[in-house]
Order: sequence, then C-alpha cells, then structure tokens
Amino acid sequence: MAGGGSAAGKGDAPTVRIVVAGDAKTGKSSLILTAATDTYPPNVPPVLPPTRLPDDIYPDKVPVTIIDTSSSPENRGKLVEELKKADAVVLTYACDKPATLDRLSTFWLPELRRLEVRVPVVVVGCMLDKRDEQYPVSLEQVMSPIMQQFREIETCIECSAFRHIQIPEVFYYAQKAVLHPTAPLFDQEAQTLKPRCVRALKRIFILCDLDRDGALSDAELNDFQVKCFNAPLQPSEIVGVKRVVQEKLQEGVNEQGLTLTGFLFLHALFIEKGRLETTWTVLRKFGYNNEIRLSEDQLPPPIKRHPDQSVELTNDALDFLRRIFFTFDIDGDGALRSNELDDLFSTAPENPWSDAPYKDAAEKDALGGLSVDGFLSEWALMTLLDPVYSVENLIYIGYAGDPSSAIRVTRRRRLDRKKQQSDRNVYQCFVFGPKEAGKSAILNSFIGRPFPEEYQSTTGDQYAVNVVDLGGAKKSLVLREIPEDEVKKLLSSKDALADCDIAIFVHDSSCEASWKRAADLLVDVASHGEATGYEMPCLIVAAKDDLEPYLTEIQDSTRVSQDLGIEAPIPISTKLGDFSNLFRRIVNAAEHPHLSIPETEAGRSRKQYHRLVNRSLMFVSVGAAVAVVGLAAYRVYAARKNASS
Repeated sequence: MAGGGSAAGKGDAPTVRIVVAGDAKTGKSSLILTAATDTYPPNVPPVLPPTRLPDDIYPDKVPVTIIDTSSSPENRGKLVEELKKADAVVLTYACDKPATLDRLSTFWLPELRRLEVRVPVVVVGCMLDKRDEQYPVSLEQVMSPIMQQFREIETCIECSAFRHIQIPEVFYYAQKAVLHPTAPLFDQEAQTLKPRCVRALKRIFILCDLDRDGALSDAELNDFQVKCFNAPLQPSEIVGVKRVVQEKLQEGVNEQGLTLTGFLFLHALFIEKGRLETTWTVLRKFGYNNEIRLSEDQLPPPIKRHPDQSVELTNDALDFLRRIFFTFDIDGDGALRSNELDDLFSTAPENPWSDAPYKDAAEKDALGGLSVDGFLSEWALMTLLDPVYSVENLIYIGYAGDPSSAIRVTRRRRLDRKKQQSDRNVYQCFVFGPKEAGKSAILNSFIGRPFPEEYQSTTGDQYAVNVVDLGGAKKSLVLREIPEDEVKKLLSSKDALADCDIAIFVHDSSCEASWKRAADLLVDVASHGEATGYEMPCLIVAAKDDLEPYLTEIQDSTRVSQDLGIEAPIPISTKLGDFSNLFRRIVNAAEHPHLSIPETEAGRSRKQYHRLVNRSLMFVSVGAAVAVVGLAAYRVYAARKNASS
C-alpha cells in the first residue's frame, strides 16, 4: 500500500484553523510572520490579524489560517473565544526562559482542559538561537513527562524565527495533527492500534475481500490500492508488501494472500513510521470521519416526521438481520451468545447494546443468549429511539442497500385514531404507576426475568422489548417504565405523549393509597393528552392479585374505568405468573386506538364548549347568510322600483 491523499479537518471545514497561544514574549507573532512571509520581521505588532499561509505550502494543499493571541488579562475573553474555535493549538514557550516552559504544565495545558478545548496540541520552543549553548537540553528528556501527563500533545518541536530553523515544520505538524490525528488511531503508551481503528479496518478488509476467503488476493489488493490511492500496485510492489509482512509476522500472509492480521500489521507499521496519512486516506475513502464513525453523507438524511410519527425497520432490513443472525449463530443453537454477538458487532465502533437503554432490554435464554425474536426486538427498540444510529450500525455489520431503504416512517398516530386502525409493527407502551405498584415486575416478566424477592426502586426510564404473537401476526412491543417522580417532568413538555401508542396505569390492588395515586396519574396523563391533541388508549392494571385486595378496590377501580369510558381493570399476579393475556391486550388496544381513550371531566367540558361555540358560529353564519340574501333581494327590488319610475 502506498501513502497519499488529503482530507478535510474538524467538521470537514475548508480550512485548518490553528490558534497560537502562550505567555507574553515567547515569540508567537515572530513565528507566524516568518512562516507566512519567509522573512524574519524586525518590527512585530503586539497581536497579528488572522494570517493565511499559501495554499500550496504543504502537500495536502488544505488552506491554513493562523490566529495570533494575546495573553494579557484584558484580552482574556478574545483568547477563550479563539481557543474554542481552534482545530489545533500551538503552545509556545521561550527556549531561553525555563519559567515559560513550566507554565505549559502549570497553566496552559490545564486551562485548555478546563475550557474543554479537545483538539491536538503542538508544543513549540521558540527563540532556539537564544539558548545558552553551554547548557544543552534534550527536548525528549524535557517533554517526555509533560507528554505522559497531557496526551493531547501531538508533538513537540524547537525553532528559531531569527535563524529560520524549523519554522514551516511547526505549522506542518499542526496541520497534520488536524488532518491525520494520531489519537483516534494509535495508543502511544501500548504501541498498538486502538480498538475502534481495528474495528474500522476489519470492516474495510471484509468489504475488499470479495471472494470471502479471509485474505486479500493480489487482484483484491490492487483494487483496494486503486480505490484508496488512485494508482495500481505493480506486481513487484505486491510481492514486496507481502514479504515485509511475512518477515515480521508469518500469519500475516497465507496461500490466498494478505490476511486480516497482516492488513492490520501494515497499518500499525505505517503509523509507527509517522505515515498516518496512509491510514487516514483509507478510512476516509470508506466514509469514516475523525471519530472513526461513518460520516453524515454515508447515513440517511435527517428524517422529517411529526412528533407522533415513529420509525421502523423495513422488510428489507429485517430480512438482512435474519440472515446475519444465522450467519453468526456459529453453533446453530438458535441463539446468539455474548461472544457471537461481539463477533457480529466487531466491525462497528462498539457493541451498541452494551449500555442503557439497550442493555438487558430484550429476553435472553438461561445461558444469556438472544433468540431471533430477542435480536430483532433490540433492533426494533434502537430504531424507535434512534433511527439514524440504528441504520449506522446496520451499515457497520454489512447492510449494503441504500441506507434510506432500511427504515420507514409510520403514519401519524392522530390519523390512526381517525381511521380506527394502526398499521405499525412496533408499539410503545408507557408504564405509569406509583412506587411499589409492580411496574418493574411487569417489565421483567415480559422479557423472562425471574420475579425479584426484594423491592428495588427504579431511577430513570427503563425499557423492555419483546415480540407479541397475535395468532400468526407478530408485533414488537416496547414497554417504557416511567418512575412516579419523573411524571411531572415528562408532562412539562407539549409533545411528551406524542410517541406513546398506549399507556397502562399499574396499582397495587391490596393498597388503597396505591390505587388513588394511580387514578390521579391516569387523570393527569389523560388530561395532558386531551389538551395537546395526543390522546392515547389507556388500560388500568390491578397488580399483586395474589394478595388480598383492599375492601372497596373492585368498586373503586370499576367506577373510575366506567367514568372514563375505558376497559375494566386487568387483574395480574407477576409472582404467580398470571397475566390475563396482558401483553396481547396492550397490543390489541394499540392496534385499535379509538376504543380505549379515556375522557376526563375537563375533556368533556372542553368538547361541550367547542360544540357550543361551533353551534353559535353556525347560527351567526346562517343569520349572516339570511342578511346577505335579504340585502340582495332589497337591491333587486330597489332597482326594479327605480326602473319603473
């Protein structure tokens, strides 16, 4: 493989913006002017205006703009503003003033961290000509402890503007640190490629291994070279590349060609030799950005939808996922174990389900394996919550279709209510209820978790997702538990209930206080839905049916459900595993959303008011019409009268 290629910097900006900072009198302005004009300036202004280097000064031909700064207290605001806009920072110290070097680790570098300026830093010792030659200093010796402490330092260099020593190199290293940063690719301490870099290169290797034999043949290696560097490899060069790998790493080459191990070794070698541009060119040709994630142009455009529309995977994407599942189910036991799942996501930046809200959100078997339904359920949840992230991960694991063909936007929920039917495949159910009502137990049971013996309070939203079989038709149901303490915050937003297909209100049927709180929550939520136009079907769930109900529980809950015009409470016992077909009933109610929408007293009053207003407007418009007709008739009469006279 050969080097070469260019790339845009942070945010694909057309120029690289380098901010030069440091203590006063450390040679900042002289450094910039000498780099821009190639002559040493006898008189230097206190702070230079933004300075543009010639576009062709460096091989990448990406324009460089250098920003000079003042370290005086009165210019502090301007300095902070410029640092926050920087693509890279050059920190200067004076070679003849050790105190200015100490200030880098005691002030400047900590200050960049405090300001959250997360860009590459190049440390530059200016005025090298003024250092006392009798006291030679090893730059490596001086800078090694600082670089250990501050990993954001990309490189260190000493220069002299007066003697024209290493001036262009300063800004070359700064530009290179932006265009070809080391940090995302290589762990300097361990001297190895970083995991995310390995994962991206593995994906690229698989994409280039067209015959899927686990090695890049000479022809595949040549195609790769042409794609990345626009130049073919001569047969002798291919032989040379493979020889270099085989000498250092025997398993890097086999009879079929260059193996993945050899491919990764080559990139580590390029990086160790300072040729980061080679690896970056490869990554960018395959659509990666500086975070080693797919760049935005590789993903679907922003999804235009109303708050009450959701996003689901298409049949194309689901078929692809089923194929992938069975490809990675190596032992053929119908479940993906953790090692098989890690292998499946080994070409993604990380396993997207290793953290909340996806971790443990789907049903697993006794050995911790995901069935096909559990696997597809996790994808359904990810697509519902973060559709672009879901498509991004589809691409990482090998989805080759148009990214937009993987997802579809559903019909608006208000239209579903009007048409009295929903055609969604994924329904989201909000689970409300007071503390200790049994909300978490319902989520746990839904995904096959054992009933917990001790109560544990839930903090933050929890999700559980599974497939519900409606007698042939399968739907995905997402249960979102909303802690009692979070309800007020949730309802403070106008669109809080927009993405809710159905809500259930859980109470402990043995506790009157639990029922009263659940009833209050039901009225609050239903009222919010009525006021914002996001009404949704609601069900009451009487949990802990294995306990003795409080005295008037059945009468109270039945009366409230009748007053609101919804189904009678559903008794369940998670402890006994008796769910009264709860999950099917939730999906059925979501599929026919017009049947279980509660009507509160406030809602009835609002409707009555609107009916009165509409009736009044109708009388007004009828009266106006009569008046207009009367006026027209009078004009006709007047015209005839005038004509006859």
